[in-house]
Amino acid sequence: MTVNTPLCFRGKKILAPMVRVGTLPMRLLALDYGADIVYCEELIDIKMLQCKRVINEVLETVDFVAPNERVVFRTCERERERVVFQMGSADAERALAVAKLVESDVAGIDINMGCPKEYSTKGGMGAALLSDPDKIESILTTLVKGICKPVTCKIRILPSVEDTVNLVKRIEKTGIAAIAVHGRKKEERPQHPVHCDVIKAISEAVSIPVIANGGSHDFIKEYADIETFEKATAASSVMIARAAMWNPSIFRKDGFCPLKDVMQDYIKYAVRYDNHYTNTKYCLCQMLREQLETTQGKKLHAAQSTQEICEVFEMGDFYEEMTSVFEGKKTSLETKTQDEDDQIEDPDVIKMAVRFDKREYPPQITPKMYLLEWCRKEKHPQPVYETVQRPLDRLFCSVVTVADRKYRSALWDKSKKLAEQAAAIVCLRTLGVPEGKLCEGENHLITKRKRGDQDGIHHPFLVLGVNICVFPVRNWSQAW
Repeated sequence: MTVNTPLCFRGKKILAPMVRVGTLPMRLLALDYGADIVYCEELIDIKMLQCKRVINEVLETVDFVAPNERVVFRTCERERERVVFQMGSADAERALAVAKLVESDVAGIDINMGCPKEYSTKGGMGAALLSDPDKIESILTTLVKGICKPVTCKIRILPSVEDTVNLVKRIEKTGIAAIAVHGRKKEERPQHPVHCDVIKAISEAVSIPVIANGGSHDFIKEYADIETFEKATAASSVMIARAAMWNPSIFRKDGFCPLKDVMQDYIKYAVRYDNHYTNTKYCLCQMLREQLETTQGKKLHAAQSTQEICEVFEMGDFYEEMTSVFEGKKTSLETKTQDEDDQIEDPDVIKMAVRFDKREYPPQITPKMYLLEWCRKEKHPQPVYETVQRPLDRLFCSVVTVADRKYRSALWDKSKKLAEQAAAIVCLRTLGVPEGKLCEGENHLITKRKRGDQDGIHHPFLVLGVNICVFPVRNWSQAW
């Protein structure tokens, strides 16, 4: 049994949570250069609760995927004991639900209480929480009691030192493991001086680790400056944002790496972990800064794909090589999945290679309707659909049970609904029962629906069977 060592927040150099920057490639690069802990970008609780956890066997990652198939959060084994998941939340129960969703894949959970941007504060999150200590206490206490991983929060300072210290003392009593303090007020911006004296007052007032943040503009120009900022604030650790965004090798004891090497290292991770090209492009632009008007900068700005970005940095061969590796891996996994499917699958399931094409059916008429109608006519229990999703490609397959027999399509579909309709088609064709296609002539269900509408009767055709919840499977032994 593997025992995870709890995160220690003393004497650490930490990558700060940064929107659009703190994605997997940047976090891994920061770790490579010497960061001890990395925070992901702030992710909103409501969005995370819509996600499903998917094992990506091609990339060897854990993905949290939204209903629109967009990857909201991606992580991997390399950072599992070093990454802190930062969320935006204004509700204790939602925060706990998200924490439990990701707890096994991260090293800690953080609540953002310092972001002054409207997209965060308008929902009562971020810096808006600073004016509601009761809610802060509720969220943090619920998390500390509800999960096993360490809980932290990140705040900005209040108008007065006294109020800030009192708030932090109250936060400390919730049982959190550490607190990160951005030494600016919520209305202040990077060009304003960081208030080291306030961070120092906090550090001297509480016993939990205080993580100093906000020194990129005034203090941190190179690695040695990290210690200078730590001493000026009497903090336990230092959290770096913009200085790391500009050049993540700020964490390197031996000094900065050439920017060209840093950017190529970043691109390697972006390709390796299939980072969306718009995010890759954004992060590279932050590194180029004043070089954006150079020929290379203009080419980067014009790039419209990961491949084009690689070509800008003379890494076209690397892109082709990695694409070939991914294709080979995917093919191998598909072959393995098919072999497992063939070996383990229930031999009593009747299969046909069919798909549902709604263009072949009248409006609002489907094979599931016909199958339900047939079951009622024959006095059988209504059909039961068991639908599974394959993690490899996120495709669906459904098995329908009718009169103690099981039926499914041999083809996998892109949605649960399509997979269920395909299973119904297999069943209907096996039974020799009409399935409602336009080519079958007069459709008795349409006639019945029209008659029902005229009589003011609403037939319950929308209840088309019993649905068993969708869950990911690696092989069919998990399905039946």
